[in-house]
Amino acid sequence: GSPGRWWGSSEGTGFPPRRISGSTTGMERRGPSCPGSSGAGGLGLSQPWALVGVLGGDRLSTAEDKREYHGNGTTGLAVAQRDFLTYDGTRFTVTAFSGWIKGVPHNGFKVEVSKGIILHLVDEVTSWLPGDRIVVASTDYSMHQAEEFNLLPCPECKSNQVKIDGSPLYLHIGEVIDGIDMRAEVGLLTRNILIQGEMEDSCYGQNHCQFFSFDTFGGHIKILRNFSSVHMSGVELKNMGQQILGSYPVHFHLAEDVDERGGYERPTYLDNLAIHHCFSRCVAIHGTHGLLVKDTIGYDTLGHCFFLEDGTEQRNTFYHNLGLLTRSGTILPSDRNEAMCLAIRSHVYGDYVPVPSTDCMAVSTFWIANPNNNLIENAAAGAQDVGIWYLFHRVPTGQSEGQYPEGQAEHTPLGVFYNNRVHSNFKAGLFIGKGVKTTRAIRFLCLLFRPHQDADPEKPRVPAVIDGLIAFKNNDHGAWARGGDIIFRNSGFSDNGIGLTLASDGTFPTDEGSSLEVTCSIFVGESSNFGSQGGQNSYWGKGPNGEYRTLPRNKTFPIRGFQIYDGPVRMAKCTFKKFTPTVDRYSSAIGFFMKNSWQISPQNNVSQILMEKSVGLKVFFGRSGQWFGNNDNDGDKMSVFHDLDGSVTGYPDTFIGREDNYLLRHPGCLTVPRWNGVMCTGKFAQLYIQARRPENLTLSIARAAYHSHPLRLQGVNRGAPYQQYQPVVMLEQAYIIQWDGRAPEDIILYPINFNRGDWLHVALCYPRAAVFQVMADIYQRRTGTVHSVKHYLAAPSRASALNGTGERLFYFDRASGYLFIHLQAHEARKGHSYCSQQGCERVKIMAHMYPGDTWSCDPNPFPERPAAAQRPMSQHPAVPCRACGAPQVPLAITSTPSVKYVRIQIQSLGRVDIQNHLTSAFIKVCCLLLHLKW
Repeated sequence: GSPGRWWGSSEGTGFPPRRISGSTTGMERRGPSCPGSSGAGGLGLSQPWALVGVLGGDRLSTAEDKREYHGNGTTGLAVAQRDFLTYDGTRFTVTAFSGWIKGVPHNGFKVEVSKGIILHLVDEVTSWLPGDRIVVASTDYSMHQAEEFNLLPCPECKSNQVKIDGSPLYLHIGEVIDGIDMRAEVGLLTRNILIQGEMEDSCYGQNHCQFFSFDTFGGHIKILRNFSSVHMSGVELKNMGQQILGSYPVHFHLAEDVDERGGYERPTYLDNLAIHHCFSRCVAIHGTHGLLVKDTIGYDTLGHCFFLEDGTEQRNTFYHNLGLLTRSGTILPSDRNEAMCLAIRSHVYGDYVPVPSTDCMAVSTFWIANPNNNLIENAAAGAQDVGIWYLFHRVPTGQSEGQYPEGQAEHTPLGVFYNNRVHSNFKAGLFIGKGVKTTRAIRFLCLLFRPHQDADPEKPRVPAVIDGLIAFKNNDHGAWARGGDIIFRNSGFSDNGIGLTLASDGTFPTDEGSSLEVTCSIFVGESSNFGSQGGQNSYWGKGPNGEYRTLPRNKTFPIRGFQIYDGPVRMAKCTFKKFTPTVDRYSSAIGFFMKNSWQISPQNNVSQILMEKSVGLKVFFGRSGQWFGNNDNDGDKMSVFHDLDGSVTGYPDTFIGREDNYLLRHPGCLTVPRWNGVMCTGKFAQLYIQARRPENLTLSIARAAYHSHPLRLQGVNRGAPYQQYQPVVMLEQAYIIQWDGRAPEDIILYPINFNRGDWLHVALCYPRAAVFQVMADIYQRRTGTVHSVKHYLAAPSRASALNGTGERLFYFDRASGYLFIHLQAHEARKGHSYCSQQGCERVKIMAHMYPGDTWSCDPNPFPERPAAAQRPMSQHPAVPCRACGAPQVPLAITSTPSVKYVRIQIQSLGRVDIQNHLTSAFIKVCCLLLHLKW
């Protein structure tokens, strides 16, 4: 009757699990010999007998009873009864009975659960007392499956057990499933000191009663600068906070440095607080640095829970805190849900009308507005939008405005991020980057994170390390990161709509090149945590094996483990499990950002990947239809990654692109229809094209060898001063560029990801009377300077322009209308930079064209030659990888007196009575045992 396995154990010992036997006999025949029985072998005809024991157990593990048969029609009942304890701590009784009453045989058994359910926790909880109140976190997609219980007296409990009143309504996981630690957090809400607001029975006055049916005007504690000391420990805060700016349960307001740097010999801390059923945040840190927030629970609160306000706050440490059931509030646009976003005008600039999806709907359990803060062993166990959001202010806001230069936060190195957990969040577990607007419509919080030494972009990069993230059962994303350099390692992603998206900051030309990386991590598509209906879970459907389960986003949503976007991104030593498509939805281990109009870098690469047998679809490039649209945007067409060692494709040094991308193809490629992909060898880079006057044309680019299969690119900057197109190209090939109108007057060609000596031949279609000025230079992006300017000369023939001798020559063939350029990189490039350290080489073409001049060109101006095969893939299959996949991901579990973790799984189970009128010697009792899961 339950989603898990339910096993019983003898005498509460827990393991190994054994079946329990209940037996009745004596009805008209002699009973057989029974293991563990002292009397079954000597039973007489029709003699009542009952036994309860453990199959395989000895006589000491059984309870047995028999009666003499009197033959008078009424003999009475033989009753055997035994108590058992499941490995989750639930006590139940099995009773077997057999007898004659008024000549009628009566026999059977019943199973009864003792009052109260025992939770078996990770660590000792002897300080938790009867009458205390706890909360057990959701381990499903909905944060509303968190449940509260009172503790009951339990003299039989061990030091790591407690007994709760009532029966849980939902499944709470208490084990490691498919390598991912999904054990539920259990938080103690009771403390010795209680501070609470005095509340009315309902909402009143100007307290946003259109959104809240209850009173939200609670108490608040504010700490200002120049205090002697603040050390708050063991305090319960209930009914605190107000939906008014600055009135929060605990609020450090412009307190500046509160550690040794501020002159405090005993640095300031909050320790072991329970902040629950509160009305505005949990802990607000405003203009304050060096604070320690430790072992604190924030439960059932409104607005961002653990909150850094203006973006200046640094060196604060959040250690082993639990936040769950973080609901929307009204104070800031980012706190608000859709209805609040459209209805409330406070903190919205001028007459601007907010867009809910981009300006609001961002409420987060941990709102981290400056990277220089530490998050260690925290759990964000359910927010309306996001668990942990790193989102950096381009400039400080509020009362901190002007305290540091523009852009400093986005260049500041990340503090410590270690062993944090994010689950049951509606939008995402972890966001790094992604932007929502702050109080003014014209000011965005930072979209990109680019950490450098001393926050100085002229100094070396300092990679941000996300170590030990566990992300599961988040509806949309387990984690999303945009920026660079950022490294995820030793992490686990399971049952998310999308496990991990790496959207690199290396989107040319906004950055000189950076990267993101994930290593030694596990990705699980649809695990054995099937979830349970209710608690505002929206989707319930069949899994790959026909089992019913809760689902993210929608029952048709295409699940992806690792999603590639932009680039370059790298993945190494990762393991994928249980990505199997169903009749309702696609599910792939590796996928791509859907409806993508941006670039995709050919430097995206994977290596040492283990795809377990449960992976039914390794890679998927999408197909036209629901979710993917026409699957025809520029980035959709250009999706690509490099399998360095063949651990995904079986062929080393292989590029995987979309099946219809003939810019990558050659006769040696292999198509994979299930992936909508093609596997090719070769050397690939990008051709970045800027176009001005006009900026709204569609570009058509084709490789000369496949000129009948052009790719049409819309560009990504429509309405801007220039348009940009970013095709992936095979090096040392000839390409044809045309437009759906007369060519732009100004075109700039950047060879990006080219190493020194790499080249292309490019033919661009122009009106036949056009006159050209062509020049080359090097653009230093960081300083905005241009150097090494060289002018191209007109060549007498196409052959002389394309001979690659190093001369800067162009040739315009007026008969065909094609301008021919030999495009070559002359400077060395390092690492994942798009350009050389000297800057970005480029060729600028300025064309003077006359009105009315025709501009159509033939499809192919190059001599017809068959496409040349690169190294045939079938000749070099990869050998089986012996060191592929992730090592066991460490468990992100550390307990404290106030936050524990369930080992097993809670399922509602009341009294069970089973009447079974059988006459066999043995009745195998199906025992319903409790799995408590967090």
